[in-house]
Amino acid sequence: MSDHQKYSQSLKLMGNMFTITVTAGNQVTADEHINAAIEEIKRIENLLTTYKDDSQTNQINSAAGINPVKVDPEVFNLIERSVGISGITQGAFDISYGSIDKTLWNFDRSMTSLPDSETALKMVHLIDYRNIILDKENTSVFLKEKGMHIGFGGIGKGYAAEMAKQVLLKRDVKSGIINASGDLCAWGLQPDGSRWTIGVADPDAPNAAFSYMEISNKAVATSGNYEKFVTINGRKYSHTIDPKTGLPITGIKSVTIIASNAEFADAMATPIAVMGIKAGLYLIDQIPDLHCIIIDDNNKIYTSKNIRLK
Repeated sequence: MSDHQKYSQSLKLMGNMFTITVTAGNQVTADEHINAAIEEIKRIENLLTTYKDDSQTNQINSAAGINPVKVDPEVFNLIERSVGISGITQGAFDISYGSIDKTLWNFDRSMTSLPDSETALKMVHLIDYRNIILDKENTSVFLKEKGMHIGFGGIGKGYAAEMAKQVLLKRDVKSGIINASGDLCAWGLQPDGSRWTIGVADPDAPNAAFSYMEISNKAVATSGNYEKFVTINGRKYSHTIDPKTGLPITGIKSVTIIASNAEFADAMATPIAVMGIKAGLYLIDQIPDLHCIIIDDNNKIYTSKNIRLK
């Protein structure tokens, strides 16, 4: 590996900053690898986006309450895995959150008051993963209620990072990192033979790290209220919405998940924040190969079993 160097490229994909790092013998080879990874992420974006009328996601949403829609096996399987994660998190993760009206939660600075709890509850009555009806034989998806919408905001970045990594592994890239705005997966060793490490962000100073972790051959995802939030009457409200109440969660500043797969790490970060510290850590400790760091509003750090912070 010693003749190899690190090469990186950053660009906006899926509405997020992606940085793709590979080790290679020269710039030309590195660029070929990185371009293959970018093409894969763009392909997934086209499948999953809600910004294009003809995407499979929008076809499913348009037919809500009307008829099932046949989709690619890849989209079907991702939805099936998403529904599985809803099951283990008791609905704290739910891709049918797409039915929350953007007028309720725009999380820009113009928001000065919380919606009242009744309005919020009316909005969330369409969120229910149990109303996503999957027909494996026909690879079709049916949303039972009119007005239901699915969206892949909670799992799409991680899925794209994982798939890009698989493309690079097939190209025999021995080592690299795919970083999708803080959701990342790393494999192999750095050119000097050391493992890849990551700083865990301090929620009060997101550009500073309060500790470091080795992440070679692991995936990490963080959900934090320092990314998108509003302050109303001096209190900070996270952009993470509890699908049962329609209101933002409070009490937790950030959740960092460490898993073997970027898709699973991405999907677990939000529901653990929704479930809260005790229930969240209890769930994490039941699942092999899954670890977590939670920082509460008072900067107290909670970790799952077997986690080593440097």
